Amino acid sequence: MTTTIPGGTLTPAEGLTISRMGYGAMQLAGPGVFGPPKDRAQALAVLREAVGLGVTHIDTSDYYGPTVVNELIREALHPYPAGLRIVSKVGGRRSDDGGWISSLEPADLKVQVQENLRHLGLDVLDVVNLRMDTAEGASGASVAEQFGALAELREQGLIRHLGLSGVSDAQLSEAQSIAPVVTVQNLYNLANRADDALVDRCAAENIAFAAFFPLGGFSPLQSETLTSVAARLDASPQQVALAWLLQRSPTTVLIPGTSSVGHLRENIAAAELRLPADAVAELDAIGR
Repeated sequence: MTTTIPGGTLTPAEGLTISRMGYGAMQLAGPGVFGPPKDRAQALAVLREAVGLGVTHIDTSDYYGPTVVNELIREALHPYPAGLRIVSKVGGRRSDDGGWISSLEPADLKVQVQENLRHLGLDVLDVVNLRMDTAEGASGASVAEQFGALAELREQGLIRHLGLSGVSDAQLSEAQSIAPVVTVQNLYNLANRADDALVDRCAAENIAFAAFFPLGGFSPLQSETLTSVAARLDASPQQVALAWLLQRSPTTVLIPGTSSVGHLRENIAAAELRLPADAVAELDAIGR
C-alpha cells in the first residue's frame, strides 16, 4: 500500500486531517444514485483501491441508494484503517421512485445521523455536513435550527466535526455562531465561479472547501478551451479541471466520484499534475 497522500493533506481542525484528493462515493449506487450497483464486486474494489492509493477522505451519505453506498463502504473497509475520515451529509431523503426529498426537520436530522452511524458501523461520525441547497442553489434560509440540532449531537459525542453543503456566505457565518465549521461543500468549478469569494474566505479561515461537479455546466466554447489545454499537457480534461481546483486555493479538497477503478486512478493522478502559469491564465478566463 502506498504511503503517498494524493494532493497532500489538509488539517481544517484539531483532530481532523484529510487528503486533499478525496473520493466521492455517490456513484457506487445504481442508476440515478438509486438501488444496488450494477457490479457489486467492482464497487467494493473501487473503495479498496481508493484507500490503497492513499485517499483518507471519503464523502458519502445515507441517502445515496438509499443506504446502499454506506453499506458498501462498511463491507469494503470495516474495520476502518487508522486515519481514514468518512464525511457524511444529512438533510435529504429519497422517495420510493428515487426522487430527492429535502428533509431538514431537526428531529429527522438526528435520525439521519443515527442511520449513518448504523449503516457505516460507527459509534461516531468524523464529519457531518448539513445540506441546505435546493435544485436552484443555496436557499438563503436560516440554518440555526438545523445546525443547532447537529451541534447538540456533537456535544453528545456522536459527531466530531460539522460542515455545510450548498450554503451562502451568510449561512456560513450563522452556523459559525453556533459551532465550529470545518468544511463547506458547494458547486464550484472552472465554469461555475459564483463562490469565488467564499473559496477565498474558507482559505483565510482554514475551512476545507469541497468543490463538486468539476465538469458541470460548461458551454461548448469553454469545453473546447479546457480540451485544448488538456491536450497540450498530455492530460484528460477531467484531470486538468481537478488540478486547477487544487491549485485554486490551499484549502480546496476534491471528491470526484466514479464506479471504475481505472477512472479512479486517472482522477487521483490529477493530484500530481502541475499546471504552468500560462495554462492557469487560460483556464481562469473560462469563468469570467
